[in-house]
Amino acid sequence: MRATLPLLMLAALAVYAALPAQARAAAASAAPASLQVLHWWTSAGERRALNVVVNQLARQNIQWRDVPIPGGAGMGAGKVLKSMVLAGHAPEVTQLNGVIFGEWADLGLLLELDNVAVQGNWEKQMFPTVWALLNNRGHVVAAPLGIHRINMLFYNVAIFNRLGLTPPRTWDDFERVAQALRDAGITPLAQSGEAWQIATLFENLALAESGPAYYRRLFVGMDPAAYADGRMLHILKRLRRLGQAMDQPVRERPWTEVARSMADGEAGMFIMGDWAKGEFNAWGLAVDQQFGCVPVPGTGDYHLYSTDTLAMFAGDYAHQATQETLAQIVTSPAVQSEYNKFKGSIPVWRTADPHMDRCARDSWRAFSKGPAYQAPSLVHRMATDETTKDAIIAEVQRFFFDRQGSEEQAQRRLVSIARALSRGRGQ
Repeated sequence: MRATLPLLMLAALAVYAALPAQARAAAASAAPASLQVLHWWTSAGERRALNVVVNQLARQNIQWRDVPIPGGAGMGAGKVLKSMVLAGHAPEVTQLNGVIFGEWADLGLLLELDNVAVQGNWEKQMFPTVWALLNNRGHVVAAPLGIHRINMLFYNVAIFNRLGLTPPRTWDDFERVAQALRDAGITPLAQSGEAWQIATLFENLALAESGPAYYRRLFVGMDPAAYADGRMLHILKRLRRLGQAMDQPVRERPWTEVARSMADGEAGMFIMGDWAKGEFNAWGLAVDQQFGCVPVPGTGDYHLYSTDTLAMFAGDYAHQATQETLAQIVTSPAVQSEYNKFKGSIPVWRTADPHMDRCARDSWRAFSKGPAYQAPSLVHRMATDETTKDAIIAEVQRFFFDRQGSEEQAQRRLVSIARALSRGRGQ
């Protein structure tokens, strides 16, 4: 690992080390109705969205006791959460994205929200994919906030207008745009070397290569034959070619810093989830004015998704009423609309929100096509367990920076990883 993650982990563990004392102080002075919430929403756009929930909770006389953990994709937060639970200081509420909250539920630690779901008619009102994600062994164990589209390419409108460029829809288009940007002295693609951000490119390329069915064979099924397929070799070659469109050397930077480099005109394009749109908006930039958004080349019909969710630790059930109130608040239509407007994502309801901007409407239409057009994010825990995710991401980052190793060697390593993990699953 490079230096960035250890620094983030030190910050995260420092936060955790202070928690017992904070908890004792809170017990003595805070209002009885309060919820400690662990999450990794720390950017300007994320905080703006989060405040929608915090303010609504306050109207119900419930205090949101904030435990923000730095680190993109929740890498630090997951480790801090495990430490807190093992120490007997589990938060009342935690951000838990993807299949991982099923693991916590299987341990009997999560509050079941069945009554809230029935009262809110969640099963009929929510997208089927979201509803299925929330259920574990017949019980609802999380409350959803919104759906992110990760196959998004953002571009600097002023630069594209000045150079007479149109946003790329194919990879051949991308190469032509990248060359025009290079000729103008502009870095074509803003990028960080952080493992999860490199892996975001990789999962986008996997979706673009052959659609959701092949994508699911790779990341949900962990099918060794899919990794041995010629399509994987093509994905790895394209990932390496994309490196030529980036500023060198590719440094490990927070995604917000990378987004700023595109907004400031240092780079022309940026591939990232639509939470970047929420960040641009928080900086006072408007869609189709200062920045534009289109699907990543080759993925226009598809939706590479991640769902933000909150899970509640049951404990002694002393906080059940306030936890259920929070679940009701975050799934209410008004909060769904306002939260997702700031976050950059779309509501979990099947009915279209009339307040969505163009990027959000495109995302909603793609997701509405159903599971055949949807791909669960590997990076954001939608596709598989933590061990599998970490193994694939680490290998992808290693390949990206190892210029001496060939694509064929990387493919063989991925096949070996898939075989080992498949055996571990008993396949």
